[in-house]
Amino acid sequence: MQRILLTGALFLPFCAHASFASELVYTPINPSFGGNAFNSSHLLATAQAQNQFKAPSSGQTVGLSDSDRFVQQLQAQLYAGLAQKVSDAIFGQNAQNHGTFQFGDQKISFLNDGTQVTLTIINTTTGQTTSISVPSGTTSGP
Repeated sequence: MQRILLTGALFLPFCAHASFASELVYTPINPSFGGNAFNSSHLLATAQAQNQFKAPSSGQTVGLSDSDRFVQQLQAQLYAGLAQKVSDAIFGQNAQNHGTFQFGDQKISFLNDGTQVTLTIINTTTGQTTSISVPSGTTSGP
């Protein structure tokens, strides 16, 4: 019996102390969600260090000189003008049923049969041929 009293007396001081606690409050770390603004540079640096994605380079204008870029833009304008002439010949005021345009190594032929327009683009140097068919829009209905 004495043993029980002794054991109880040893544990009594631990039970007599009052416990103090407060509620848990969540504080976000990311400043985008209300966290401390001083964390932003650290979080950005950590994210960039972990980023494995590399943006693909376009390859067209990277590393080109000013004269090379000028030539590319000039060629694009010339091709746009040629495309406008072909479009006017097919669908313009004085539309034609067939025709051929030559521009450098490109030969462009078209045939409008009343229901569709067939464009044939031939690279005269390599012999590569591309055919495009589109509705002509000039069909007459019942």
